[in-house]
Amino acid sequence: MQLRVPAPPEPPPTGGRAERRRSARPSARERAGGLTARILGPLAPLAPYLRPLAPYARRLKPAYPRPGRTGWRRWLPSWRQWLGGVLASFGLLGAFLVTAYAVTDIPSDLNSYATQQDNVYFWSDGTPMARTGWVQRQAMPLKDIPPDVRWAVLAAENETFYSDPGISVKGISRALFRTVGEGDTQGGSTITQQYVKNVYLNQNQTVSRKFTEAMISLKLDNKMSKDKILEGYLNTSWFGRGTYGIQRASQAYYGKDVSKLNVSEAAMLAGLLKGAGLFDPTLSQANHQRAEERWSWILDRMVKIGKLSPQQRAQYKTFPEPLKANPLYNTGEQSDYLVELASQYAKKSAHLTDKQFDLGGYQIYTTFDRKREKALTDAVTKARKQARQDNPDAAKDGHYGAASVATDGRILAVYGGPDHRTQGYNESNATTVPAGTAFLPFVYAAGLEHGVHKTRGGPATPVAPDTVYDGDDNVPVTTPEGPYWDRSGRKVAAHNDGNKSYGKISLREALAKSVNTPFMQLGMDTGLGEVRQTAQAAGLLSSSIGRQVPALSLGSSTPSAIRMASGYATFAADGTHTEPYSVRRITRNGAPVALATPHPTRAIGSKVAKDVQAALTDSFRAAHPGVTAPGVAGKAGTAGTGIAAGTTGTTGEDTAAWYAGTADSVSTAVVVYRIDLAKSLEPLPLNGLAGDSPDIVPYALWSAAMGLD
Repeated sequence: MQLRVPAPPEPPPTGGRAERRRSARPSARERAGGLTARILGPLAPLAPYLRPLAPYARRLKPAYPRPGRTGWRRWLPSWRQWLGGVLASFGLLGAFLVTAYAVTDIPSDLNSYATQQDNVYFWSDGTPMARTGWVQRQAMPLKDIPPDVRWAVLAAENETFYSDPGISVKGISRALFRTVGEGDTQGGSTITQQYVKNVYLNQNQTVSRKFTEAMISLKLDNKMSKDKILEGYLNTSWFGRGTYGIQRASQAYYGKDVSKLNVSEAAMLAGLLKGAGLFDPTLSQANHQRAEERWSWILDRMVKIGKLSPQQRAQYKTFPEPLKANPLYNTGEQSDYLVELASQYAKKSAHLTDKQFDLGGYQIYTTFDRKREKALTDAVTKARKQARQDNPDAAKDGHYGAASVATDGRILAVYGGPDHRTQGYNESNATTVPAGTAFLPFVYAAGLEHGVHKTRGGPATPVAPDTVYDGDDNVPVTTPEGPYWDRSGRKVAAHNDGNKSYGKISLREALAKSVNTPFMQLGMDTGLGEVRQTAQAAGLLSSSIGRQVPALSLGSSTPSAIRMASGYATFAADGTHTEPYSVRRITRNGAPVALATPHPTRAIGSKVAKDVQAALTDSFRAAHPGVTAPGVAGKAGTAGTGIAAGTTGTTGEDTAAWYAGTADSVSTAVVVYRIDLAKSLEPLPLNGLAGDSPDIVPYALWSAAMGLD
């Protein structure tokens, strides 16, 4: 029988609590062994394969000082150690580059400034009118850039572009050496690298930026075709004179599109890529010498790489002198108002946001007629000058709004003010002064169109041009229930200019003579709601129509000159109205942009329009006998007479003087008024600014715009 003797209990630990904690911790050897086991544990299955390499690994382990050596040689590594260090360095560098390439993404957000373009506006004849934008740039498809131009750039900047991987190791090494070693920068980037710098990065000359540039360039070269990279580079590079891109550079230095450049001019422009401040030949004699030397070198390089024959090179011995100054069109004093109208219309009709439009690249083909615009501007400029001489007190607050609109809605010309840069207020588009008696044709049209109601709720009675109304002054305005009383409890009565009475008068004659009283009553008989609707259908904006009180018929509405011209154009177009528009076509970098264009709508009946036009023709004949518009076919039975149609517009408070009328399918409205813009938009009395007779100045401007003077 065996007895099991239990092991003696371990003696309790001695010492304090801190000592007991220390004794419970694993030793350093134990910790190291545990760490090694955790690290090498996953490699245990490879142990049989790694064991033969152990002797070689031990040889690579440095032993310092080296045994068997004396003096300073004891501290030199062996060739095996050198080799191991070099191989390890290359391995680490390779792993770093592979990892960096893998984690580098091509940015999705382009440098908006590098890709921003300008917008170009054209007259109706297709010639440039104005250019807007922070930069002068217009992107061009590569197919529209001649091969000679492309190869001039490649010969100057990167002749191996189509065969390199997107970076130049030699160039990067040289740039890094100069950046780190000497605090300077050196060229040597490929076109791909320069394009990446232009559109994705900034211009900072730092090692980190250059490294990022190289990684993105490698990846971009694998994902984007060489042609697309070259196209982007040619459209984003700086060429001096405020221009970006080869198209604007061609226009700025040679006044022509890039498609018309010859190889000699292309070589000069390519030389600017090295630094326009040093190679623009017009800036200094030293610049000219540098530019000529580089131009010659580029042409020689094109011969060397086989893109230009020696015979072709021999043709270009004379340096192609560029223009002395940038001829690109900028906005001017009056064209600013045209640009403002066109840009607002373009964004609205093409459904473009401000951000999209501001990025540029749009070609806006406007409806503005260069000759009509000049005639109108010259006439108003002359009138302003004369007013400052004859009536300086009134002239300092004088304004002259004018617009010409075709019967198909095209805005042909406007006068917006003396200078948009000092007065952004557009006088042709302002709705601040009453139309006065220039509004009477709309009341006449409403009566002819809808008839009149002599009893409340009764049937409408037709109205014709020969319908007679009371033309006396101070005739009380009546309703089916009796006199019309205003809110102060007084009977409302109509008044004629000069308080003149005409007795019984037909509506056609009343319109021809601008007799007020028949039309105030006609408006009440027709219904002020119908008057309002007719004016809006003809082209006036609802926001400018006056309150529905008897004064509405005498022109309390405040249409702009553009809208007044549009309304009169409706009469000349046999009653069809087309909303006024200032842009007929838009493209972006040559590609069409969808544009919603207005279509004609029936505003009033054709016969009504002819009757209104006939009365306006009578008005014009009576005021200006003998004046004809050559080739003009008058409306409303006046075909072949060559007589224009139009009438004046005056207000009871003498705050505005109008002339509106048509000739040869064009309607023009002119208004002269006074406003102190520093105080308010409240009209002031004209005080003789419009001339001795009510329409002398407005008519003179109107006739000049219509080509009648």
